[in-house]
Amino acid sequence: MSRTASCEEQPVLEVLAPAGSPEAFAAALGSGADAVYLGLADGFNARARSTAFERAMLPELVRRAHRAGARLHLTLNTLVFEQELEQVSRLLVEVAQAGVDAIIVQDPAVALMAQALCPSLRIHASTQMTISSVEGARFAATLGVQRVVLPRELSLKEIARFTEHCPLEAEVFAHGALCMSWSGQCLTSEAFSDRSANRGQCSQACRMPYDLIVDGERRDLGAVRYLLSPQDLDAHGEIPELIAAGVRSVKIEGRYKNAAYVATTVAALRAACQAPVGPKTSAEVAHKALLTQLTYSRGGSPGFLRGDDHQSLVVGTTPKHRGVPLGRVRVVRGQQVRLEVEAPEVMKGLLRPGMGVVFEVGDPERDEAPGGAIFEVCWEQDWVWLGFGSPGPNLSRIAPGAVVRLTGDPQLARQTQRLTQTEPEGRIALRIKVRGRESEPLCLAAQGMAAGRLLTAQVASDVCLQEARGRGLAKPLLSDKLGALGGTPFCLHELETTGLGPGLHLAVSELKRLRRALVESLTEQLDLAEHAIVAPQPTVAGLRAKLAEGQQPLAAAPYLVPLCRTQAQLDAVIASGACAEVELDFMELVGLRVAVEQAREAGLRVTLATVRVQKAGEEGYDKRLRALAPDAVLVRHWGGLMSFADQAMEESSQGLEVHGDFSLNVTNSLTGRHLLRLGLQTVTAAHDLDRGQLLDFIANMPRGRVAITVHHHIATFHNSHCVYAHLLSAGADYRTCGRPCEEHRVALRDFAGNEHPVVVDVGCRNTVFNALAQSAAPLVPNLLAQGVQRLRVEFVWESAEEVLRTLRAYQGLLSGELSPKAVLREVAVHERYGLTPLRT
Repeated sequence: MSRTASCEEQPVLEVLAPAGSPEAFAAALGSGADAVYLGLADGFNARARSTAFERAMLPELVRRAHRAGARLHLTLNTLVFEQELEQVSRLLVEVAQAGVDAIIVQDPAVALMAQALCPSLRIHASTQMTISSVEGARFAATLGVQRVVLPRELSLKEIARFTEHCPLEAEVFAHGALCMSWSGQCLTSEAFSDRSANRGQCSQACRMPYDLIVDGERRDLGAVRYLLSPQDLDAHGEIPELIAAGVRSVKIEGRYKNAAYVATTVAALRAACQAPVGPKTSAEVAHKALLTQLTYSRGGSPGFLRGDDHQSLVVGTTPKHRGVPLGRVRVVRGQQVRLEVEAPEVMKGLLRPGMGVVFEVGDPERDEAPGGAIFEVCWEQDWVWLGFGSPGPNLSRIAPGAVVRLTGDPQLARQTQRLTQTEPEGRIALRIKVRGRESEPLCLAAQGMAAGRLLTAQVASDVCLQEARGRGLAKPLLSDKLGALGGTPFCLHELETTGLGPGLHLAVSELKRLRRALVESLTEQLDLAEHAIVAPQPTVAGLRAKLAEGQQPLAAAPYLVPLCRTQAQLDAVIASGACAEVELDFMELVGLRVAVEQAREAGLRVTLATVRVQKAGEEGYDKRLRALAPDAVLVRHWGGLMSFADQAMEESSQGLEVHGDFSLNVTNSLTGRHLLRLGLQTVTAAHDLDRGQLLDFIANMPRGRVAITVHHHIATFHNSHCVYAHLLSAGADYRTCGRPCEEHRVALRDFAGNEHPVVVDVGCRNTVFNALAQSAAPLVPNLLAQGVQRLRVEFVWESAEEVLRTLRAYQGLLSGELSPKAVLREVAVHERYGLTPLRT
């Protein structure tokens, strides 16, 4: 970007770019990103393979970002285990000392420690924290969060509703890969790969092929096998509406992507943010947006920004790079093809020899698609002839009607390489005021904004102003000499000379010296890390003690709590006579009301589970649960925690208990104790913990305040995209799908033959459960020794007979009648807790 362009006003939206390598970092700065986010090789980084940046590099990275007029955001966006808290505390001190502008966090413990160590360090709640409602943002505010990275499942209307009622800044993804599951709520890596996506080790199970099983039978879908692999997000066209919605920052996904991807995407989003309304500008933005799809794209989509559209989000034929749709073949002649072009007005400015194309023929995953570099481009009005070299693509396989896609442009890589070879200059616009009178020094006062910080400097000449013999210090001369800021981070944006007397002279050499002095002073400020660290020593023990104030242990005998999802399961629980409490998680609320009445008549305490996530405007779900007057609530989202905990404190005489489920992702005592302070009775340990990490966590919590799921099918994906609507109907959403979920049972069969149940909740969101149930029976003696009381057994599609057998087995374990090995034999599941296969 030229110095002239860099002096323009900042875009309405901050453009936040990813950097997974030094080249990508340089490309982000060189293409004009307002902020860059990256992670460290040290860990606590949700892109574990993005390991190019060492901790020692942080001060220099911050300096380079600030000199380019950009902020640097550091991702500390994984869950943290008990034994890592001190390590994170020390890392936070170094982060603050380096001058990092903001940290992006998933684990509340990281935010709590950052607040205690360095209150001036900005905290942004990662999309991994799943803050999706105004009530959820109220929870984030208890952590000192200033900005929320909103989930990609929210529509423009839902984003606008969030920003209207929430004082925290909103950041929204505008480009890049879409996860099928809500971020922070995907446990497929834990279930399938002994890894944790919440620890940056995503196994990308959503990009794998699956068979559709409907009511026990395989449904043939032809070439559609990638049922959970969405197209990429491309929201350049939605930028005006995001601005109108009050969004503060638009974010680019892609810390695993190359420098060309970063450069083209930043340039496209900046163009979209700065564009006035008009057809010429729209064409320019569209052109830049297409360039982004040449570097990497699974196909462009607005994602959920336009609301749910279950027919367009997933193509299903390939999870790989697809490029840009160019058109369809109409004629094949030798090594030439004639195409009917999809968008000729745009493609005429884009298409050129050297670009790569691919012809979509047959099954893209089983057949190698023909393609290659274009040698010739010849337009005939809105049609185009493409010529290929020899050897080239096998055009004998191409028939009229075949789709052609542009897949690459070597020129973009060359442009990016040039962009990254020099540091950006002239990105920080200065306003300089000049004042002085005859026989007095010339005084300059400069002011500029850099990465949200105000820079100011004042200098005065060593010699006094004299009467000029000619024109003297005219404004053009001052602009020329003071504005010669090449090779610096600054550019002259405005020069004010109203305070300068007429007809005065000062040597040009002195003007240059003043300019250099201003630059030196401003640069020193620019490179200065301003954070005040108030507690430079590790704060974990002190913070844990502070959070523990007033928290009492629970004293009760260990007990089983079954979670039921069907009426038959509830009938079995009642018939067993083995439990005093039941948790109900029903798809629809009419049946839930009947189940609540039945459980009460049987003398059971009733706990109702909230939905797993809640968007702005969906508070009605919680209100309907309240209307059923449960004895307790199992909250699965932050909004539910805040609203039901408030209710529990307001109505403590009625004894409402609030329990936190696994989806709150609690892995350490700082987070756990903070949630207890907010009103939870117990917290359920996250499934990301292995055996040792779980016991460490429990040991640092009040006795009885950690609940454990000892038997369950782990909830893997949690999707807003509905598999039922997509594949069993032609409807776009719940209004038009015909609700096939009420008539059929769907499962997804993986490559190993396991069939994973897909269950729809009251919000029409899908949860895919692991086909294989897992048991922590071998761990139960250790849990009981550490005071664990609430042991949960969850059911999905189990029959009444299976429920009875499972409950008898675990009751036998608690009473001492059955050994852990006997329980495992009885319930016929694999032994495991979280990431740990257990051995008796």
